[in-house]
Amino acid sequence: MEKYFESLEKEINENLKEMEIIVSDINFKEEKKLKFLTIELDKIGGLDLDTIVEATNIINPIVDKYDFIEDSFILDVISKERGNNHE
Repeated sequence: MEKYFESLEKEINENLKEMEIIVSDINFKEEKKLKFLTIELDKIGGLDLDTIVEATNIINPIVDKYDFIEDSFILDVISKERGNNHE
């Protein structure tokens, strides 16, 4: 799955470059029968909710295109400041 993450990260970074946003981490895990694909974003000065929503709208079709996760999952796009709230 790491190979997919590298390709996914590269494409997301290319598409978010104009917004000056970078991917700081991609993680896939299962919790209580739910599967999460978490993409953590970072930007100098931080990210507000509107920017995260805008980035998610760009990221979602990219993730769909890769289609490397067979089961259903929740796409969770977060800012680096929010960190790991699922733990």
